[in-house]
Formats: sequence, structure tokens, C-alpha cells
Amino acid sequence: MKKILSAIAVAAGGFVLLNLLFLFYALITNFIGIFAPPDAAMRYFWFAPAEYILFLVILGLISWFVFRSKLKTIYKAIFLVTPVAAVCAGFGILFYHWQAAVYSLSGLFAAGVLYYFYRKKYPWLYYYAFILVGLAMLSLVIFHIEI
Repeated sequence: MKKILSAIAVAAGGFVLLNLLFLFYALITNFIGIFAPPDAAMRYFWFAPAEYILFLVILGLISWFVFRSKLKTIYKAIFLVTPVAAVCAGFGILFYHWQAAVYSLSGLFAAGVLYYFYRKKYPWLYYYAFILVGLAMLSLVIFHIEI
């Protein structure tokens, strides 16, 4: 019963954190928009990807602190949903017109992360959170759902 409740907590908590993550991204882009020239994203092809990369760097720093902390495994697994979804969405955003790159990078990322979990002997909740997000992102691609 404990494993089932943990799996539900990871799915529900990850969903909540994912929504908060999108709000955080909007906050960052709106803050940058205050200082950027009007229509910067339309004028400069590099502006929107640079915003997203900055967002990923900030999320990476937050993730580093979370995963180095002494939080319980379940909380780390819940949090794992956000950086995995952000990286996968980033592949889609940065390589939107080159689908082969999106699939290749996502596959390499998945293989690398799963191998890392295996080598470090991480608990099953990490695998579950990672695979849950991977399947959700894959279903977005298969069913042509836009975020």
C-alpha cells in the first residue's frame, strides 16, 4: 500500500510542481521582457531560446540544491518531474523544426539518466518519476498536443 501511495504522491505532486514551473517560466520571461526591447523575440532569432536556456540554468541550480539536500526520497522524486519535463520540453522548443534531433536527444537523455540511476542504485521512485514524465511527454508528441 505504501508503494501505491508513493506512486500517487509522485504523480500528483509532480503535476502541481509542473504547473508551478510554468508559472515560474512565465515570471522569468516577463521579468526579462521588462528590460528587453519591444518585440525582441520577433526581431532576434536567438532571444527566445536564450530565455529558455537561462530558465534551464536557474532550474538546474535549484535542482542541484534539492538533490544534494537531505530531503526524503519521495520529495526528491516528486521534484524530479520538473527538471525532466523542462529538459524534454526544451528539446522540443530548441529543435522544433528538426524532429529527428528532438527524438535523438530525448532518447540519449533518457538512456543517460536511466543508466545513471542504475549505476548509482537509486530507489524505484526515481525511475517511476522519470518514466512517468517521459511517457507524458511522448504522448504529447504522439497526439500532437501543444503546451
